[in-house]
Amino acid sequence: MLCRLEEEEEMSLLELQQRVDCIITHVDEIMQQEIRPLLAVDIIEQLHRQFALLSGGRGQEGSPIITFPEFSGFNEVSDEDFINVVTYLTSIPSMDAASIGFIIILDRRKDKWNSAIASLARIAGSFPGNLQLVLVLKPSRFLQRAIADVSMRLHRDDFKLKIVMLNSLSDLHGYIDKGQLTCDLGGTLDYCHSQWIHHRTAIENFALTVKSTAQMLQQFGTDLAETELPNDVQCTKDLLITHTEKHDKLKDELKLAVKQGNTLLSCIKDQATKAESHILNPDEVENQTTVERLLAQLDETENAFEQFWSRHHLKLEQCLQLRHFEQDFKEVKVSLDGLSEALLGLSDTGDCVARVEQLLGELKTLEDKAQECLEKAQLQAQHGDQLIQSNHYAIDSIRPKCVELRRICDDFSNEAKKKRDVLTKSLEILKRIDEVNQWCESGVYLLASQAVDRCQTQEGAEAALQDIERYMKTAKEQQLSHLKELNNQYEVVLSELLKSKVQTALKTLNDVQEMFEKRHASLKKLSTKQTRPVQPVAPRPESSPKRPSPKIPHPTPPTSHRKTTDNSSTNRQPSDAELAKRKNIRKAKGGIKIEVMHEGGQGGSSHILMNNETEESLSNRRSHIMNELIETERLYVEELQSIIEGYAAALDDPELIYLIPPSLENKKEVLFGNLPEIYQFHQKIFLKELENSAEKPELVGTCFLKRKEELQIYEKYCQNKPRSEALWRQCGDSMFFQECQKRLDHKLSLDAYLLKPVQRITKYQLMLKEMLKCSKNPEGTAELEEAQATVLDIIKSVNDSMHQIAITGFEGSLNDLGKLLMQGSFNVWTDHKKGHSKVKDLARFKPMQRHLFLYHKMILFCKKREEMTDGHEKSPSYSFKHSLKMGSVGITENVKGDIKKFEIWYNGREEVYIIQAPSMDVKNTWVSEIRKVLTSQLEACRASQLHQKITENIYHAPMRNMRKTALRQSDSSSPETGYRRSDSGPNMRQKRDLG
Repeated sequence: MLCRLEEEEEMSLLELQQRVDCIITHVDEIMQQEIRPLLAVDIIEQLHRQFALLSGGRGQEGSPIITFPEFSGFNEVSDEDFINVVTYLTSIPSMDAASIGFIIILDRRKDKWNSAIASLARIAGSFPGNLQLVLVLKPSRFLQRAIADVSMRLHRDDFKLKIVMLNSLSDLHGYIDKGQLTCDLGGTLDYCHSQWIHHRTAIENFALTVKSTAQMLQQFGTDLAETELPNDVQCTKDLLITHTEKHDKLKDELKLAVKQGNTLLSCIKDQATKAESHILNPDEVENQTTVERLLAQLDETENAFEQFWSRHHLKLEQCLQLRHFEQDFKEVKVSLDGLSEALLGLSDTGDCVARVEQLLGELKTLEDKAQECLEKAQLQAQHGDQLIQSNHYAIDSIRPKCVELRRICDDFSNEAKKKRDVLTKSLEILKRIDEVNQWCESGVYLLASQAVDRCQTQEGAEAALQDIERYMKTAKEQQLSHLKELNNQYEVVLSELLKSKVQTALKTLNDVQEMFEKRHASLKKLSTKQTRPVQPVAPRPESSPKRPSPKIPHPTPPTSHRKTTDNSSTNRQPSDAELAKRKNIRKAKGGIKIEVMHEGGQGGSSHILMNNETEESLSNRRSHIMNELIETERLYVEELQSIIEGYAAALDDPELIYLIPPSLENKKEVLFGNLPEIYQFHQKIFLKELENSAEKPELVGTCFLKRKEELQIYEKYCQNKPRSEALWRQCGDSMFFQECQKRLDHKLSLDAYLLKPVQRITKYQLMLKEMLKCSKNPEGTAELEEAQATVLDIIKSVNDSMHQIAITGFEGSLNDLGKLLMQGSFNVWTDHKKGHSKVKDLARFKPMQRHLFLYHKMILFCKKREEMTDGHEKSPSYSFKHSLKMGSVGITENVKGDIKKFEIWYNGREEVYIIQAPSMDVKNTWVSEIRKVLTSQLEACRASQLHQKITENIYHAPMRNMRKTALRQSDSSSPETGYRRSDSGPNMRQKRDLG
């Protein structure tokens, strides 16, 4: 489409140039610059002398007539003026009329013959045109006429001209019609010399104006055609405004030229309307034709110019639409990518109902948050469709972006729907598992609470049997067996952890149901036959479970056992019934863990089982997080490898070198930074250490602590990222990157992959945080906490360094100031002892906005500025204003009137800076960090003094006492503990100073 627009624009430009060339040629013909380089305005004084006239009359064959009227000072006219005027007059008639030959009328009726003969000689010697005939009106006086006759007989052959000597005007009328002669020659031709001069200057001025305007149109058209389309919105807007202003200016020039031509044409036509009998002479007709032709050509040129401009303007407007579309596309895509990343990071696995409900809530929140972005993406895609339908020239660029937006939206919706489906089914399964576990727990309580002695009678057995049957019926009512069907139905989408929980619940349900069936069979037998009473000796439940069954009322346990009346010893042998019961109890305890028919066991085993399940769940979560960490690490290494081999190495590929844009030459390190170093570290070291920790996820923190120093390489990468992004904006659309992306079969462009290291370093701390949540044992917890703090410190260092590289105006090296500890924005007031250096400080009621950078050796005060980068988003820069050496700094932690304020003073409070933090947490952090720096400096100073004292004691023993006195005085003048408190009183605020 762009090619078609450019072809149409080129054709329009060609047509415009043809029109302009035609105008220039016509103007040159009118002006006859090759014949007469002068214009009327150049010889206006000579023309006003009227020693030669071009009245517009014609001879019998159409020969132009030039009249030399009686002019007393003709001999005083210089040769140069004579030649200029005659040359100019002979160039005015058309080429056809001039080719016939000119007729000259030399009127010397009142002059002497000597003057006439001199005029003839001058005409014969310097007349530039084709001279057909010279008509000479002889002097009217008799003597002069006689002399003329004699002289002409003697010198006629000297002039080599066809000369006709005329005695009177009637003789002249025999050669020239009266209608072609002016009134002074007895003719009727209306001629005004001043008006003729005015018309000539006006026509020539109009012709020059037309030519100049045509040349401007031609140059403007060429400039427009050679203009390259910008790559950003603002530049395109500026270009459109600039071109439109130039177009409007040229349009005004055209209007002025047309207005000038119409005015001139009206003046020429007005001569014919003065009198009905007036007829325009051939020169006037030619002037009218010339102006009309120039106006017609101007109109054609204007139409051609407007046609060219409309196509160029359409191209610029479509370019602006495209740049807006591309900019909106990038913004929407970044938002969608962030949402997709968040969606992928949202787990679809939960180990309990609460966790799954929480995940569903997070998914719902994310979907609500994404709704606006998805709608915006769909609107953007629809806008792209409208551009395509309007025959936009960049269809091939717009259509893939529309397709990609819709694909990302569909992928997000499908992924969200998939996660919602998995979580919904998991929630249903987990609720069923809870119902099964609750039923089993209540069932175990029912079995344990049935008194054995009551079951020995038929009535007691029947009552217990009814309880068993009633409770077994509730299993069918609650459809507990439906859990197995759900498991079979949802097996494909369930996680291994959830499948394990389902199997455990189903096994527990099966075991409890089997216990109920056995109890049911036993009670059935007891209720169908009469047995003699047997003294019960089996233990009965002594304590109730913590959570009784909500459905079955607890049977009332007996308050006492009947005592045996036998006089035998307490160590008597157990009865056969007793032995049978104990045997059953041992069998139950060995076969099913939740069987609690033994003494003191009701409820306890169930509690232990729940603890085991919770610990197992935490262990499974740790393993899941560790597996995710390792798998994503492998994927991360593979992506880094694809970038280095598919892009960085391709810069040295001879087959692709012709596709590399000039702006990318020798810029590999700028674009990729230290990415190869990051890849080598992860591929050779870090991935292997993570894999070695797969069996013990709780010890993964040691991997991060061990490689704390190596992970600092991310700081260097992030510092280079702005330069890399700026370079990408210049050459990201080149064919080189498109070819590399095509070879790698990547769905995303290189800039998305260059963000991976930044995303990865932040992902580590999220995974460590999740690992800490499910690490209840002390083993490895401290290492995990320290590892998370290490990664957070690296992220902080990266952020701080990104601000540091934006400092401008500091004379010196920032590397000499030590490590950057803190940075942030504050309100700052000054209160100096020596007065204010600037008058405006005297009335400074509002605080200064300053961005502070705390180093080991210095504090920098900077002013934050927002600047545009290459026409893109704003980025902050920090203009250096002031600095304080930490060796001379003191701090006052509390300032009266605002708990968020603290003071930094310099050189014994000669300079005091009142700092207001945005919050108490920020203030406390800064005060603590400054206190650490000053304390470390104090300790270093004391160590230096101690070393100096020992040296002096060894090498300067005679001066020991003097040195001790000096050291004591020095020590007493410096703070012992690093703090100093001001005098306190009822009206005094208390300060803690560190100096």
